[in-house]
Amino acid sequence: MSFWGQLNLMDPASPIQEEMILFHDHALTLLIGIFAFVCIMGVSLLITSLSTRTIVEAQLLETVWTVIPALLLLWLAFPSMRLLYLLDDNSNSEMSLKSIGHQWYWSYETNSVKIESYMISDHNYRLLEVDKPLLLQIHTNYTNLLTSADVLHSWALPSIGVKMDAVPGRLNSMNLYWNYPGIYYGQCSEICGANHSFMPIQVKIWDPNFEKQMYCECA
Repeated sequence: MSFWGQLNLMDPASPIQEEMILFHDHALTLLIGIFAFVCIMGVSLLITSLSTRTIVEAQLLETVWTVIPALLLLWLAFPSMRLLYLLDDNSNSEMSLKSIGHQWYWSYETNSVKIESYMISDHNYRLLEVDKPLLLQIHTNYTNLLTSADVLHSWALPSIGVKMDAVPGRLNSMNLYWNYPGIYYGQCSEICGANHSFMPIQVKIWDPNFEKQMYCECA
């Protein structure tokens, strides 16, 4: 990856991550505007020769510099609340899977199949390859039920914008959806012990229509 490619966020692979990047750009526009305004005002105060010692109040000015920041905060608050609602929405779930964090590996249960996913040493990507990746289908809404068998863990996949703690004795749920097939990587994002950095997440997303097409072409 080039230097400039590392300065940006990961390419989004889900609608949620697309919304997060849009909100990031939305907030950054406001921050850059505020930063530029403060810099201009600061420089103008440093270079100006004008001064006054007679003005003791300016109610109109105080009203303006109170109302405008409040409006700018609302400009951030409404998109933020919309994004929070989308993150918690699991109403369109089509399938469910259960992810369990252990010291130090992940296990998954889906469709009466249980797999245990351990990191492997002969990998192409350091600390990210596993022996049994999670296999899911594209364009399908999954509800991931997350828990832990021992200590706190965190299931995180940056490319689809999900990160949730796995708490012992408690079920947390999150929505998973992929726009594109491929292999996606993540890691435990909670400091769960000595081998915290050795429990990666690898998810393979497959497209059944593509598989059928390839089979027909090969046949």
